Amino acid sequence: MELSKNFDHSAAEQKWYQHWLEKKYFHSEPDDREPYTIVIPPPNVTGVLHMGHCLNNTIQDILIRRARMQGKNACWVPGTDHASIATEAKVVQMLRERGIAKSSLSREDFLKYAWEWKEKYGGIILQQLKKMGCSLDWERTSFTMDPDYYQSVISVFIDLYNKGYIYRGKRMINWDVKAKTALSDEEVIRKETQQKLYHLRYKLDMPGDEYIVIATVRPETIMGDTAICVHPDDERYKHLHGKFAFVPLIDRRIPIITDDYVTMEFGTGALKVTPAHDSNDNQLGQKHNLDVVDIFNEDGTLNTEAQIYIGEDRFEARKKIAKELEEKGFLLKTEDYTSEVGYSERTDAVVEPRLISAMVGRYEKNIRTCIVCRYGR
Repeated sequence: MELSKNFDHSAAEQKWYQHWLEKKYFHSEPDDREPYTIVIPPPNVTGVLHMGHCLNNTIQDILIRRARMQGKNACWVPGTDHASIATEAKVVQMLRERGIAKSSLSREDFLKYAWEWKEKYGGIILQQLKKMGCSLDWERTSFTMDPDYYQSVISVFIDLYNKGYIYRGKRMINWDVKAKTALSDEEVIRKETQQKLYHLRYKLDMPGDEYIVIATVRPETIMGDTAICVHPDDERYKHLHGKFAFVPLIDRRIPIITDDYVTMEFGTGALKVTPAHDSNDNQLGQKHNLDVVDIFNEDGTLNTEAQIYIGEDRFEARKKIAKELEEKGFLLKTEDYTSEVGYSERTDAVVEPRLISAMVGRYEKNIRTCIVCRYGR
């Protein structure tokens, strides 16, 4: 037998890995040995593995092989995750390259393309794990949208709901107006952004021509205002406690409320409260039982609740509203202002706080972990 001058690792790795698979060295069945199981953190089917995956899976492989050498019944469960938000973006990009608009497809047609993407890239990921020599039990390969997996998740949620551990409620989330989807806090990139601070006059519902001035970076949201809030100890506004004012341009009559949440030193010390479009305002709204007026469509355009500039994009509406406020004497002044603004990691669109109906988890008394964790999810 002639030996090659150099070690051919590719041939050796392929030969021995195939041997391991044929002998089912990685497969496990329950028996009387001590169990040792790792469920792989499923990589997203949005592309190929990167260096982070290599490190992550190498560590798992070391642990599972050590457990086998210790005589334990070791089982490393493989799988991939649907990663719906990221996958949708990739599928839409693929369709665009083929000259197909997502809007032209039915749900069923779009899902066909999504499964096509999964079969291509999900398969690549699994093959990459094999190339790394990962000792996974391939007979147990799972995908998070497999029917049995999906039904198990639904069953758990139904069980949690029936037991009162989760319920449906309105919650404010990060909304990507371009992808039209919710984002986790980790998917929101905070960037320092140059803006304008607009000082607006709200006419008081009192005899005379008295106004209260508020400062805002978002004049396009004034149509969603349902109150003005001042600090209870602010001497400038004590005579206005319990009074009312009118929202510029649409003349909605709103109350002037007090709360120590307001910072007297910022802006004018008077805060417009828009419960549908700001998380802090939403908490104030719940505390003071304020009306909630949602003026945005899911794509960031103004809806009929706004009453004016219906159908306009939020930033175009900002320009036009600022101009109209100035023309009608409601805009006192503007000044440059720098603040952190959230951008979508997916689309780089400015994130919009949005109220949606969602499933909310309850917490057991004296237990800090979510009830869902007891169910292994």
